[in-house]
Amino acid sequence: MLKVYGWDVCPHTRDAVAWLKTHNIPFEYLEIEEQPQEVIQKVVDVNGGDDWVVPTLEFNGRWHPGERFDPVKFERVLKDLGVI
Repeated sequence: MLKVYGWDVCPHTRDAVAWLKTHNIPFEYLEIEEQPQEVIQKVVDVNGGDDWVVPTLEFNGRWHPGERFDPVKFERVLKDLGVI
């Protein structure tokens, strides 16, 4: 299942989650600040090693770093990850 590491006050996280819900794509939402340190470190590493960026995606061991929400690019990323 797609995992979305997000932050509830982030507009890009909210937009990504809304897009997934609208398109009936199952996912697990994980609030980044509530994750164990090793998960936070993995998200930091995926995003270049300086800090976590959301929404960061993980699907079947494949990761995609967080970035500004763009619906066209988001759909392309989901296809590249094999989600859709």
